[in-house]
Amino acid sequence: MRLKIEHTTVYRFEEPVIYGLQQLRKTPKSSYNQSVVSWETRIEGGRKEVAFEDQHHNTTELISFDPNTTELSVTSEGEVDIVDNAGVLGPHHGIAPLWLYDLTTPRTEPGPGTRALIKGMEALPGIPELHALSDRIRDAVAYTLGASEPFWTAEDAITAGKGVCQDHSQIFITCARALGMPARYVSGYLMLNETTTQDAMHAWAEVHVKGLGWVGFDVSNGVSPDTRYVRVATGLDYSDAAPISGTRIGGANEELHVRINVVQQ
Repeated sequence: MRLKIEHTTVYRFEEPVIYGLQQLRKTPKSSYNQSVVSWETRIEGGRKEVAFEDQHHNTTELISFDPNTTELSVTSEGEVDIVDNAGVLGPHHGIAPLWLYDLTTPRTEPGPGTRALIKGMEALPGIPELHALSDRIRDAVAYTLGASEPFWTAEDAITAGKGVCQDHSQIFITCARALGMPARYVSGYLMLNETTTQDAMHAWAEVHVKGLGWVGFDVSNGVSPDTRYVRVATGLDYSDAAPISGTRIGGANEELHVRINVVQQ
């Protein structure tokens, strides 16, 4: 399947930005089951300083603000071909060693909530058990738009009993690592059935399963990724794969507007 994607992010400020830098992770790459046919990034109110691959093999663009601008607009768009592989990606590759994804982070530190979710599970579970874990997480933490904060940990979401795809993914990663399996966070694009317009990227998790390699699990939707999913960035948790992160001086009273369109071409 070929998907056409347009992702626009607009920042507006009441006061001019004196200086600012943003890291963008909005560019998919050809790997595993996807092939990028075309992709470009357009910027108004700033400029691209450099593009590079980070330690997780993510395409990262460094964007600077024009001096004294009150609006920055970044549009990324292109087409990607996807092959259905039932969520199985295969062997690990890239500069980051596999053992890196065994490590916990402040967002994925196991606690009482995590231990309750994996109670009774054996170490190094198989695919059926991992899908059952996904179901258990979705039952314990209701998908609720706007329910969580970007800085929430897995335990925060479990305690609250609600969250979004970011929270579901971080909980699943925390549980998988506690069971002795490398796991990573994934951000990307998802073609929805009910609408073509969205206001945020999607997130899911991948676990390295012996004999299969990396396998994807979308806890929020209860499935493994198929031809509707485009992988963009991976990391130990959300902070490594966030679409945009950065800093600035000035630019009080920020307004952020995001529009994402994903359609079958």
